[in-house]
Amino acid sequence: MNLKSVELVPEKSTVILRLDLDLPIIDGKIINNSRLLKSLPTISLLLSKSCQLVIIGHLGRPESRDEKCSLKPVYLELISLLSKGEPQNSIFLDDPTDPGPLKLALSQNQIIFVENLRFWPDEMIGSFIFLQPLIDQSQAFVNDAIAAYHPSASIFLHHILPGYYGLSFLDEIKELSKLATCPHPLTVVLGGAKMDKLDYLPALTNLSDHILIGGKLPTKKSSSPSSEKIYWASLTPDSFDINAASIAHFKQIIDTSATIIWSGALGFYENPAFRTGTIEVAKAITSSPATLKIIAGGDTSASIKDLGMLDKISFICSGGGVLLEYLTKGTLPTLE
Repeated sequence: MNLKSVELVPEKSTVILRLDLDLPIIDGKIINNSRLLKSLPTISLLLSKSCQLVIIGHLGRPESRDEKCSLKPVYLELISLLSKGEPQNSIFLDDPTDPGPLKLALSQNQIIFVENLRFWPDEMIGSFIFLQPLIDQSQAFVNDAIAAYHPSASIFLHHILPGYYGLSFLDEIKELSKLATCPHPLTVVLGGAKMDKLDYLPALTNLSDHILIGGKLPTKKSSSPSSEKIYWASLTPDSFDINAASIAHFKQIIDTSATIIWSGALGFYENPAFRTGTIEVAKAITSSPATLKIIAGGDTSASIKDLGMLDKISFICSGGGVLLEYLTKGTLPTLE
């Protein structure tokens, strides 16, 4: 796979930079900024080339303008991180569709941070029209948002502008490519509350030796594919965690696995009272003799971090969805 690195972007270019800005925010405060931290090397590289950056991305799933999903807090967090090196000349652009304010912003700033693109319906239907003012002022597009792989206008700008991939994106592709030759037995652990993970079950059944399912997903067992490879956890009476028998079964399978892929907490991790399943499985994975251990998801990685065992994990993927997409299809829409 020959992907053009951000290192090849010509100096002094105006660059549209797609970042993963979908950060967890509670009461206006960012809970985890790791996705921003991953992209700092790409941003620093472009700034060292005297490039002008137009940063784009999304937060949440708004269908129109919704101030609760504004990217302003993310902008402030990013500029704070960058300013630890030196102050940055930047501005938050509320409307990228108006050429006038955009041109003025570009004439006075090195970094233009654009409001949530999902405030404009064209983003999700794949129409580039609303982005035309940005396109007209730019010479390159850099994608450093591997977790943002669902079809939308902004992830396909490499079809219009010279396209490049950020350092974080390339690092993750390098790690994910190892899945093609991963050792067996291969065990996939699925949790969390996003039911669309279950759409991958037919493909995962063909690829893996064991699939262990917890979180909220067992509530959809009756309408999901069945296979002797799939083990559906039983939940505690309150349905907020997996029960002791299921934890024991998870551990038994994990102990005999050569590759482990884990996406999603196995209980309601936000509440410490319902972390038992997640923590016990995290302990089993970190102590397992498996050759390859890949995890994804905020609560998943948080459980490993809480144990002080991040060094026992081969790789932490930016998102559970992109991990399953690449595992089952061997590619991503953003690579095509």
